[in-house]
Amino acid sequence: MVLQRDGHRGQTLLSAGLRFTADDVGYLRSDAGVAALAVVAESALTDVTRIADVAAARARFGDRAPVLVETTLLRRRAADKLGQLGDVANWLFTDEALQQATAAPVAQHRARRLSASGVVIHDATCSIGTEVAALRTAGAHAVGSDIDPVRLAMAAHNVGAGLCRADALHPVTRDAVVIVDPARRSAGQRRFNPADYQPGLGELIDCYRDRDLVVKCSPGIDFDQLHRLGFDGEIEVTSYHGSVREACLWSRGLAEPAVRRRASVLDRGEQVTDAESDDCGVRPAGRWIVDPDGAVVRAGLVRHYGARHGLWQLDPDIAYLSGDRLPPDVRGFEVLEQLEFDERRLRHALSARDCGVLEILVRGVQVDPDALRRRLRPRGRQSLSVLITRLGSGAAARATAYLCRPSR
Repeated sequence: MVLQRDGHRGQTLLSAGLRFTADDVGYLRSDAGVAALAVVAESALTDVTRIADVAAARARFGDRAPVLVETTLLRRRAADKLGQLGDVANWLFTDEALQQATAAPVAQHRARRLSASGVVIHDATCSIGTEVAALRTAGAHAVGSDIDPVRLAMAAHNVGAGLCRADALHPVTRDAVVIVDPARRSAGQRRFNPADYQPGLGELIDCYRDRDLVVKCSPGIDFDQLHRLGFDGEIEVTSYHGSVREACLWSRGLAEPAVRRRASVLDRGEQVTDAESDDCGVRPAGRWIVDPDGAVVRAGLVRHYGARHGLWQLDPDIAYLSGDRLPPDVRGFEVLEQLEFDERRLRHALSARDCGVLEILVRGVQVDPDALRRRLRPRGRQSLSVLITRLGSGAAARATAYLCRPSR
């Protein structure tokens, strides 16, 4: 694996897989390249046919075959991730750029919020143009820049004009809202320390201290570290299809008054903020147990979510909530039995209820769900769930199991 890096900012210029060059992009955008891509796109390129298909492409297109095959495969992968942006079937990508690109529904969610500002939006790390496309689709006046000439050339092909080459730490716009997605991967490895982002998160915050700024970050970022870096705006944690996708930083000028944390659950169109009440008590389990969406948990808004939906906590330090009714469109677990967590007792309880398909969820207890499922050996016909959690703290802490019927 070979990487070429830009000496000015140390950013990866080429894919951690196939290395694209500016000449490759020029060819792929030419009439000859477009025609060649149309031919290669007719190949199956499956695991079974890949060797023969690549050999055929090489026989016909010579040294151009690798970029033609890679582009064809990347376009197929992009359809699911970016298809909601419109016709991405003719876009150009690198493997790493496609991995880093924000999924279309997440980008569109942010674009709708940004487009409401009515001002120019400048994506200062535009890469292949995903955010610019989402912004323009939402009706925003969006421009883009990037330090990587290869990705910038691809963006010009993907989204058209309004792009320039520039360093994100040297602003080229004045009155625009700036959005930045610092690189969090290098050679296929994730960077978890914000100081290792490219550009570094602290540098970005300092550079745009007096500007309206949006920064996409890893969902696992340390919120306390953000405060130490001087960030005092809103942290929005977003989930899609049950997966927490990112933490997005919104500077004070773009944040709602009194909101410093927000959870956005895109599948349900629901948002919870810390400006809401967190009056959520602690009580024994009711009819239902709810495992809140990961965005709610990661944003630290479990109590706020519980208060909104009339739920309560099983333990003040555990994210499970309970109630007599489920929130709309939320999967829950109907409590059939509560018992002290003991594998022998749990096995007997599962057998008595004819359990054969078993889902195990764990919070606050060191239990490997897969290993436990193998040891429990469910062999019946019913589908059930077991939620294992810790109740209490210190010497009074105890592991408790709830045998449940999932709502769906």
